[in-house]
Amino acid sequence: MHDVYYGTALPPHRKPIPITHPADRIGVPHLDCPLEKVIAVVETESPDRNGAFTPPDAISEQIAGHVLDFLELEVAAGRLPRELLPIQSGVGNVANAVLAGLENGPFHGLTAYTEVIQDGMLQLIESGRMEMASATAFSLSPTAVERFNRDAAAFRDKIVLRPQEISNHPEVVRRLGCLAMNGIVEADIYGNINSTHLMGSRIQNGIGGSGDFARNAYVSIFVTPSQAKGGDVSTIVPMVSHVDHTEHDVDVIVTEQGLADLRGLSPKQRAERVIERCAHPDFRPALRDYFERSQRSAFGLHTPHLLDESLSWHQRYVRTGSMR
Repeated sequence: MHDVYYGTALPPHRKPIPITHPADRIGVPHLDCPLEKVIAVVETESPDRNGAFTPPDAISEQIAGHVLDFLELEVAAGRLPRELLPIQSGVGNVANAVLAGLENGPFHGLTAYTEVIQDGMLQLIESGRMEMASATAFSLSPTAVERFNRDAAAFRDKIVLRPQEISNHPEVVRRLGCLAMNGIVEADIYGNINSTHLMGSRIQNGIGGSGDFARNAYVSIFVTPSQAKGGDVSTIVPMVSHVDHTEHDVDVIVTEQGLADLRGLSPKQRAERVIERCAHPDFRPALRDYFERSQRSAFGLHTPHLLDESLSWHQRYVRTGSMR
């Protein structure tokens, strides 16, 4: 399944990477490693991951439904072909639910150009909805690993595995026009995204390839439930406590409450749309209040913030265990 490309070079000798479709093979099916570097080969039966993905719940299915509705509208408007564009999906239960939704949606002939293949994408290939997927690695549940190992020969011509420097290469991602879908920790009212840190300082996970795809995708979509910690945390906040993706790389934000298409909007228009369509009703009045007061009292009005309050929700959670 592997396609290892050795055509990269250091500047000023770089040349275009010749990929124009996710199925293109441009290298060799093996890694070159000088024998003098090998001191041992260790065999192992250890699994790659220990737990299964959580089955899609009502909230994940609502998020998936909003994403599918958006894609259908883009097709109807002529901005996307009927088979969509190559899909990139981050790893996680919500992203997996979106992939599961695609299996029951109206789209056929799908392709993927992504970093990681997880259960939902493997199922799309098995069902025939997805013709092929290009990636770097797998993140499969034990059940999916068993299916993959059993049917590996059938996947041979439907999966291409590349080095990460190719699977995430900005030039290729932009050329193919990927549809990027990634999960987040929180988003603020202006569209900035925190993918990695809880309360600004405690790392939850790495950024992975989401930055490579968000910056270069044809459409960059971020998905999250509107609440966390049993309702004590709003994932839509006045200002994110850590920035992984700036508002300039964020096209669409989706929660179970709805979808905010932010393309072409001014900062204040983005804030209004994110609050009304993505925030949980329990936190929406407080967000409206913050935004309205910031427009009266902020130092500047292009992207109005109350600097003494913008991170107060996070401070309250650290102090009391709740943003409420």
